[in-house]
Amino acid sequence: MNSQIPRLDMSNVVKSFGNVRVLNGVNFHAMPGEIVALLGSNGAGKSTLMKILTAVYTKDEGTIKVNGCETQFSTPRDASRVGITFLPQEISVFPDLSVAENICLSADKVGLVDWKKNVIRAKIVLDDLGFGHLSPTAIVGNLTVAEQRIVEIARALEGAADVLVMDEPTASLSEQESEQIFAILKQLTARGTSVVYISHYLKEVFEISDRVVVLRDGTNVGDFDPQTATVAEVVDAMLGKAAGVLFVERDALPADLPVTFSAQNLSLGDLIDRVSFKVHQGEVLGVFGLIGSGVDVLGRLVFGAEGPQTSGTMQLNGMPYGAKSPRFGRDQGFGFVTAERKTDGILANLTVRENLVAPFQTDFGMGCFTNESAEAIETKKWIDRLSVKAVGTEQEIRHLSGGNQQKICVARWLNPRVKMLILEEPTRGVDIGARREIYNQLVAFAREGLAILVLSSDVEEVAGLSDRSLVIDRGRIVAEFARGATPADLLAATAH
Repeated sequence: MNSQIPRLDMSNVVKSFGNVRVLNGVNFHAMPGEIVALLGSNGAGKSTLMKILTAVYTKDEGTIKVNGCETQFSTPRDASRVGITFLPQEISVFPDLSVAENICLSADKVGLVDWKKNVIRAKIVLDDLGFGHLSPTAIVGNLTVAEQRIVEIARALEGAADVLVMDEPTASLSEQESEQIFAILKQLTARGTSVVYISHYLKEVFEISDRVVVLRDGTNVGDFDPQTATVAEVVDAMLGKAAGVLFVERDALPADLPVTFSAQNLSLGDLIDRVSFKVHQGEVLGVFGLIGSGVDVLGRLVFGAEGPQTSGTMQLNGMPYGAKSPRFGRDQGFGFVTAERKTDGILANLTVRENLVAPFQTDFGMGCFTNESAEAIETKKWIDRLSVKAVGTEQEIRHLSGGNQQKICVARWLNPRVKMLILEEPTRGVDIGARREIYNQLVAFAREGLAILVLSSDVEEVAGLSDRSLVIDRGRIVAEFARGATPADLLAATAH
């Protein structure tokens, strides 16, 4: 380390939203030239802590010191001016501008732009990073994802970043591209830059970090040296007590259940790589994957929302099936519940009834001959079965809670013609009570003969809900577990 004074020191940080305390006296520091991995399950408080650091949120209590001096930022620009740069998971570049324009772009620079000077400056920064082959005049939208990330880092350096916060920086990168980013980080830390590295990829965390800090439920629960700690110790700190009360106990399935769906060597570009699996009638098959692993693509590919596969074959009930479009997938017997409920799931300005019958509205007639009375009866049936809290079938769905909206999104696909139900992140943004109800109902539907495929980045969800589970990493299935696999088992599989 270059100094005994932390580059960044956050002490006893407290933050509440309403009556919910999300950070409870959190401490976090980073020394000059240190890579500190910040880990925790979804909702642990990682993002909130970093948003406080970069003045997206204001803290309720606590202190923040940069280079030994206590600071109070009013805006993200204030944080940037003292050398704190945040690179979000979603790459934030201007695709229609050149590399030089992206690197030298600054809200603090006004007046005429010196194009030649910017090109020279960008070239110096890129050469310094070892990426002089990138042309400053190239249009950023034509670059690879890894190269765009490099442009982001170069922009941070042009602004003289002392603390670089990176949120899932390799989520959309190949292993080779990730190694490029790691090489840059080593250069930055050699100069004294402190890096806060947020990632769920434990393998790379142990590879590049100097220290690992773990949060759980808004509190510090571990500070580890990756040279001496084990993956199991870090996972135990992240997960704590598993939420077993959420999941219904049930007997193991018979070994001779018929296969509803099978995929063999299924590939889609560089997103899905020779994936093979089966889903049996009456089974809940869970697929766990981290962000960028392919877990957000596989279900859409099967349903037809990603277009036809690059290679491989699929079968539904023993017959060849080719994913062409969502409508084709529906007509062949698939149901699909998207992860993006607000944007792709609900029809916000329509009623509960209109939302529920949307995929199979023709079952109730066409145009002016639609039987709204029959639709209402069907909707009321599912409102009662799923304990949906709604004023009635004609209430606009946007006025329902997230959990009740999700129940309708599931119910709309419980049509007799649906043989396999695909669910992405089935309880994202859903409170714990609604989660328990959804889990119990999914198991009940499976035991009635429905094949269910759940794809989720929530490790406890996959471990608790599945009769059998797979782990996907960078487009490949890397592990398979029978029922009884723990969250630690699934997470550990991503670290190899």
